[in-house]
Amino acid sequence: MKQRLVFPCPKVGLICVGAISSPQVLLHSFLLFAFLLSPVAGAVDISEQLHRPLNNSVGRQSRNEADSLLRIGQQEYTSGHADKTIASCLRALELYHSIGDLKAQGLTYNLLAKAYVQLGSSKEAEDAFRRGLAIARDTKDFQSQIFVLNNIGTFLLQKGEFAAAGKTVEDALTIAHGVKNIEGEGLSLSNLGLVSARLGDYNKAIKLYENALTFRRQTGDAIGEANTLNNLGDAYLASGNYQDTIATYGEAMRTAKTNRDRTNQLRAIDGLVTAHTAVGRYERAFDLLEQRLALAKELQNLREELKSFESYAQLYKQQGNYLTARNFYERAIILAQTLQDSRQEVQLRDQLTKMLQRK
Repeated sequence: MKQRLVFPCPKVGLICVGAISSPQVLLHSFLLFAFLLSPVAGAVDISEQLHRPLNNSVGRQSRNEADSLLRIGQQEYTSGHADKTIASCLRALELYHSIGDLKAQGLTYNLLAKAYVQLGSSKEAEDAFRRGLAIARDTKDFQSQIFVLNNIGTFLLQKGEFAAAGKTVEDALTIAHGVKNIEGEGLSLSNLGLVSARLGDYNKAIKLYENALTFRRQTGDAIGEANTLNNLGDAYLASGNYQDTIATYGEAMRTAKTNRDRTNQLRAIDGLVTAHTAVGRYERAFDLLEQRLALAKELQNLREELKSFESYAQLYKQQGNYLTARNFYERAIILAQTLQDSRQEVQLRDQLTKMLQRK
């Protein structure tokens, strides 16, 4: 699988998508997912990007250790362990600094920022973004500039700074077009679609996403393609077009599954659960949630298990099966306690209390 160089949204921890969220809420939730699912590099493998011959054995040893730490950090991030990603990146930065490799430092700052966003550390994320951009400009690395600008744009979008976000992504698109970077054009168009969707212009967003897909398919960027398909599904869902919503999320899920892109696969499942629930296809929604929970367990990702339990609870609650819904809420609360996520625990207890009061 290709390693990529971007990090954002969606991008605050990952937002839990319930089975019965409204289209608007789902769109805003997936904004952060899209931010978090931007590519993490160009089309070149990360090992090739980092490789530079060194004249002494100590330098080569430091580089090999740093390269290994960065690869491990990416794997940890993909598995949902942002805290471990940060630890690996900080150690890698020390080593890259010691051997004076600016480009490798830029790559590391990008992944570090992505992990900080996932953990909700906005100040640290913004600092890492800016450092990565400064390095890309100093080294005249146009590809890195394109992807870092896109990440900053989606970061600004998450903060509600729509005009600044749009301008930043447009700058990235201009650079990508100028240097004929097809992957960068696809990413920039997809993120401009996010800007339009956030502003409520879903028709424009759909056109931008469809244009972005053309570029992403040219490069064989399966992760980027699945991400844009999920974005397109969000836009169809928000506009109430359930037929195209289900078809688009279905394509995203298949693409992600084929490429073992678990993050986009989970996101597509969430969208499908919401869409099928909206049109009363509860049996299909439950089938999808079963797949989601199995995948979360396979990944040994407790946070994704928690989200699966919450979605089950919301779906059972909507059907009036409060006893089973309560059971799933309680299982989700136990996982929140295990994760020491007091904020999530409070939210879950509040949902459970309100449900019991309505019985």
